[in-house]
Amino acid sequence: MLEKIKRFFETKVSTDDGGEPEEHQLQLAAAALLFEVSRSDFSTDDEERNRIRDLIRTQFGLSREETQTLMDLAEEQAHLATSLHGFTSLINANWPLEQRIRLVEFMWEVALADAHLDAHELHLMRKIGSLLYIPHKQMVAAKMRARRRRDQA
Repeated sequence: MLEKIKRFFETKVSTDDGGEPEEHQLQLAAAALLFEVSRSDFSTDDEERNRIRDLIRTQFGLSREETQTLMDLAEEQAHLATSLHGFTSLINANWPLEQRIRLVEFMWEVALADAHLDAHELHLMRKIGSLLYIPHKQMVAAKMRARRRRDQA
């Protein structure tokens, strides 16, 4: 598995600015958190999977193949993870508050993709918001923006 991740970082994900592999690790951590949210209600349905795919592709500017590779790796990482700390600590150390809030907004979009907010999803969102040091007011605002986008779609 580590070789697959290394190959992904070296050959599949390209950045326009010649970014360091650390950026790819951040992309993987962010995508894994999206999958954690989708898995929190004990099922990942097509709406959630499609929303994750769209968010990854547009946020990171990846091709379809790169997006699928990142999704596969992120889903595997989410499945293997024993805690959220590895993902959130990497993001906290490298992303400013605004970028972390945007990630939380994406996570709300995944949680709301099936038009039902499960109690487990809500609990996980609160936990991740706390781990990412997102003020409560910003968590609520991100949720409202995600809900508005879902309602407009």
